[in-house]
Amino acid sequence: MATQAIVTSDGSRRRGRSTPPPDFTPRGPWLNTARRRNLTGWGFLLPAALLITLLSFVPMIQAFVLSLQTGRGSRLNWAEPLWSNYARLLDDEIFKLTMFNTVFYLVVQVPIMLILAMVLANLLNDPKLRGKALWRTMIFLPCAVSLVSYSLVFRTMFATDGLVNDALMAVGLMHDPLNWLGEPWTARFVIVIGLLWRWTGYNMIFFLAALQNVDHSTLEAARIDGAGAFKTFWFVTVPQLRPMIVLTAIMSINGTLQLFDESWALTKGGPSYNSMSMSHYLYELAFLKNPNVGYASAISYVILIMVAVLALIQMKVGDKRD
Repeated sequence: MATQAIVTSDGSRRRGRSTPPPDFTPRGPWLNTARRRNLTGWGFLLPAALLITLLSFVPMIQAFVLSLQTGRGSRLNWAEPLWSNYARLLDDEIFKLTMFNTVFYLVVQVPIMLILAMVLANLLNDPKLRGKALWRTMIFLPCAVSLVSYSLVFRTMFATDGLVNDALMAVGLMHDPLNWLGEPWTARFVIVIGLLWRWTGYNMIFFLAALQNVDHSTLEAARIDGAGAFKTFWFVTVPQLRPMIVLTAIMSINGTLQLFDESWALTKGGPSYNSMSMSHYLYELAFLKNPNVGYASAISYVILIMVAVLALIQMKVGDKRD
């Protein structure tokens, strides 16, 4: 900064600093508090970002490259044309059947499960209910049970000589035992029942958490206006649960579109692929029965597109912000 001579009141001269120009801004140290906090935040985020990139995004790119290739094992070549694996899906009757099965599970199971979860959460949120902790634990426990254990139990229950047939014949609803796992539609319904049993309690916990944030003054106002329990729940409680409904719906739909466990453990995809899910079919193509990883990768990207489109639609429909 330049200096200049300054004339004092007694006529003498002394040297002093000139006034800085209007656009001059003094510079502080480069690593100030704001930058230090910013770098600290990135330091914490960087390991997780690297892991997500290596374990999620890189495999996604590799899977897309594989979906453009044909061949067996390590002898893979670029498909001619590149989209031939995707075009093959249009003529694959087994894939169409597995897609129908998956959509059937989605349409039937997800709405029933979410409605049951909301109703149970509302009932178990009653402050006058005794033993709430016990009931909540009992309903939540199925999602913590081992898949293999509950699949063996369900296969035993729905066997020809199992508990379900014995109970239905005992009350007179059936005269002959039904082969639940050997018929297409009954096998599908067994998977739906298994999904409902296992995941309803899981979604109930989310709704219980959301109910803690419901404005109790709105409930009291509804009661004062003469609204019954059902109207209060439907017109007052449910609108305040909209964000949680959207969240659980997205998670449930994504999980159902990627359904594998129940199809594999309960019915083995039978009979004749009539209860097999798309992910189960993908697994068989990739690792069993003359593996074809290129075609399996194309199926995985179709599932990804379906999940992304449905999630986007739900977010747009469920977002009611002004």
